[in-house]
Amino acid sequence: MTQGRPLLNRRLAEFGTTIFAEMSALAVRTGAINLGQGFPDTDGPEEVREAAVRALRAGHGNQYPPGPGVPELRTAITEHQLRRYALAYDPDTEVLVTAGATEAIAASMLALLEPGDEVIALEPYYDSYAACIAMAGATRVPVTLHPEPTAGGYRLDLDELRSAVTPRTRLLLLNTPHNPTGTVLTREELAAIAALACERDLLVVTDEVYEHLVFEGEHLPLASFPGMRERTVTISSAGKTFSFTGWKVGWLTAPRELVSAVRSAKQFLTYVSAGPFQYAVAEALRLPDSYFDALRTDLRAKRDLLSVGLAEAGFEVYRPAGTYFVTTDIRPLDSTGDGFAFCRSLPDRCGVVAIPNAVFYDHREQGAPFVRFAFCKRTDVLEEAASRLKTLAA
Repeated sequence: MTQGRPLLNRRLAEFGTTIFAEMSALAVRTGAINLGQGFPDTDGPEEVREAAVRALRAGHGNQYPPGPGVPELRTAITEHQLRRYALAYDPDTEVLVTAGATEAIAASMLALLEPGDEVIALEPYYDSYAACIAMAGATRVPVTLHPEPTAGGYRLDLDELRSAVTPRTRLLLLNTPHNPTGTVLTREELAAIAALACERDLLVVTDEVYEHLVFEGEHLPLASFPGMRERTVTISSAGKTFSFTGWKVGWLTAPRELVSAVRSAKQFLTYVSAGPFQYAVAEALRLPDSYFDALRTDLRAKRDLLSVGLAEAGFEVYRPAGTYFVTTDIRPLDSTGDGFAFCRSLPDRCGVVAIPNAVFYDHREQGAPFVRFAFCKRTDVLEEAASRLKTLAA
């Protein structure tokens, strides 16, 4: 019927079943604790959930909401950006609500890139970045974050970033706080990136979904730096901040021209989504500072709990400054440094699931010995996981 032609188009040929699906299925099969996929095991604030129920019962959003998002949410997003970062946006023309941050990234890549354009992304990168760039027909150019054990984390080589820019570079795709390494780009690093983008006239798309999960340092939107508001698409979502990942409510803020371009692609993806949940997220964004402070405090304690447990199990631990993931080096426990084999054997060895970081690299050898664990779980779950992992050191 297909005369031998592959069914999957060549742009997506390198992408099969995600490692998250594989490892989650392994967790189910073995009964292991799943510290692989990054989703909380408890729901977010009760008042936000009740806001969704009220919207459902009142008939708000049960039919198609407006394409750019419901006005209440767009206004709440602009209030959040102004209150938190002194960034002013027009809720009618400079905000777009999306089906999670993943759709915002996909629509941005599809709208802003032409085949042959180059996109620089920090490696390791969230796996959808590579697929979205490929679907746009563009070429990804990874710039690797390097582990620095003495500094406790990963750092960006700004000279490497600058040398990666060519006449074909159209866009920088950045993620801070960074998944999977937990790196939070510093003011100095962001200032250098901003200067480079302005100098080379580059567009920038920033994935800031972990903006409220910063334990050391501070989150600084790139759009707040001189010359960057007019060239930056800033993306965030409700899933990580409010622990409602299944609602898939994301958004982007950008100048009118960029929002219009991205909306042109987004309208042919989902068109609209999550109507009643949009009203609930509008209320969530207006929660008092005490909510966000408590969220950080809780996750910082969980980070420390799991980091100590991993170190006691024999891993080299890179304590994250943000997100809810911790990266480890397995070589003290496994001289082969094969993260894939290690993760596939871990559920049977001690009943815990993790993710091999190599899936987030173009340069697989650079990520081979590193493994990511999620700590967005209940404290008792993390304590049990730490106890199980310690058997590796026996």
